[in-house]
Amino acid sequence: MAASVSCHYFSSPLTTSTKSIKPKLNYSHFAPSLSKGSIRHFVPLCSSQCSLPSESECQDKEKDWFLSLKKCAAAVALSVSLISGLPGSQWLGPAHASTPALPDVSVLISGPPIKDPGALLRYALPIDNKAIREVQKPLEDITDSLKIAGVKALDSVERNTRQASRALKEGKTLIVSGVAKSKTDHAIELLNKLEAGLGELQQIVEDRNRDAVAPKQKELLNYVGGVEEDMVDGFPYEVPEEYQNMPLLKGRATVDMKVKVKDNPNLEECVFRIVLDGYNAPVTAGNFIDLVERHFYDGMDIQRADGFVVQTGDPEGPAEGFIDPSTEKTRTIPLEIMVVGEKAPFYGETLEDLGLYKAQTRLPFNAFGTMAMAREEFENNSASSQVFWLLKESELTPSNANILDGRYAVFGYVTENEDFLADLKVGDVIESIQVVSGLDNLVNPSYKIAG
Repeated sequence: MAASVSCHYFSSPLTTSTKSIKPKLNYSHFAPSLSKGSIRHFVPLCSSQCSLPSESECQDKEKDWFLSLKKCAAAVALSVSLISGLPGSQWLGPAHASTPALPDVSVLISGPPIKDPGALLRYALPIDNKAIREVQKPLEDITDSLKIAGVKALDSVERNTRQASRALKEGKTLIVSGVAKSKTDHAIELLNKLEAGLGELQQIVEDRNRDAVAPKQKELLNYVGGVEEDMVDGFPYEVPEEYQNMPLLKGRATVDMKVKVKDNPNLEECVFRIVLDGYNAPVTAGNFIDLVERHFYDGMDIQRADGFVVQTGDPEGPAEGFIDPSTEKTRTIPLEIMVVGEKAPFYGETLEDLGLYKAQTRLPFNAFGTMAMAREEFENNSASSQVFWLLKESELTPSNANILDGRYAVFGYVTENEDFLADLKVGDVIESIQVVSGLDNLVNPSYKIAG
């Protein structure tokens, strides 16, 4: 279990600022793009350069065109909301996507968009074991149960707990059979802790101790996530040959990013814990970990913080990315998007380029603090070192219809202290980013090469 990391702040409570921040907008594309001097502004998709289906294509793909049009309208509304400071919901209601292709376990994760980063990471693991998902689902649902006011929430939590306990009892054999042989003992240990913990949660409910539910839920889901990780036996696919010599994260890694906050009477410094997912973005996550080990980000300023995203990674000088000392050229990586139901990511093309308008990304822009690569507006394979964390959460960015999903490579989530991202400002300093775990999953590390 990851150690708890806290932010250091003074006695007055922190609140997310609601002050309207108006970024400079370039009306050519809606993207965290690269441009030296004025850091990476989001701009709307609807423009003369926006590629929409032709009239003949519309006759054959009317539904796909309509979905694109809705996304286009969403982008415009979102841009207007950023400029005006008005909530996006006043300009456009919730967007609804067509039903995406989902794996067999999709029925277990249907419903409202999943916004918890831990849940997104658990569901993103490359496993296909319905029994463990049936244990996980009611435990995840406790989050919604706790939205009910007062102790009435405990009645719903009790149902969740009984459902998870029953699923564990009935499916334990199938769960163990799905674990990698080398990890069986560890998984059984976690399952025993999970079984005992479910009994403790049941007692918490009977004692009507609402405040103790969420911490116990988090503990139990950590056990579930550990078992699910033990089901992954090796790396599940081959990275395309043209990228196999790049730094690759074949698994997951955790980093701590320590930020020194300036001119904030409430917040002095904060450590953000970030989980990087190399199962679904091995090239992107590997590139970032390699730069972390080079201390590339240490001492770098936060370069954009406009209420929509926090962004950094633009080095000093004319270069807009990392200059590889071995080649003296900017190292770039391909756009990398994993789609639900696919065994390997798509490279070099957006889902819109591929015509996959209904596809759902495995790592969506759902969570506050979703981490992704910035790139040139019209160059899919131009990402290098600039990263951003998504802050804006509205009806314009729902699951399965997010206007960023499938266009930018998500490779991780901030899992601890993510709310404090909203308090960062341009000029705050990243004191350090350090790998906490998972460095052994990095292959072809270029930081070990001289230079």
